[in-house]
Amino acid sequence: MTVKGYYNLGFGDLDVQTREINDEIVTSNGDGQKVLATVVSTVYAFTGKYPDAYVFATGSSETRTRLYRMGITNNLQELKKDFDVYGLRNDEEFEPFMVGEDYLGFLVKRKKIIL
Repeated sequence: MTVKGYYNLGFGDLDVQTREINDEIVTSNGDGQKVLATVVSTVYAFTGKYPDAYVFATGSSETRTRLYRMGITNNLQELKKDFDVYGLRNDEEFEPFMVGEDYLGFLVKRKKIIL
């Protein structure tokens, strides 16, 4: 389903045989923090160009979704300076992100800059 103004953030490793992105592969090469930092910088760049966009992300497994939740939790104060951050409950309800809660996915929207 396509909803205007909402974008799904997807990322993974390039499968050199199929030339497709695989979001389920586990490389265990120790670059997880680097990957997440790259994803965050991409979200900043994208929402800088499209400030009204909502960006949704979820993991390809419960473990990855939990990892993303931990990343948001660890950086929440910094993220909240620039973004409204939400967690998805029961496949239909977003709520402001709360530390310690389990979510199915996450939604961010760049805050309006008031001069």
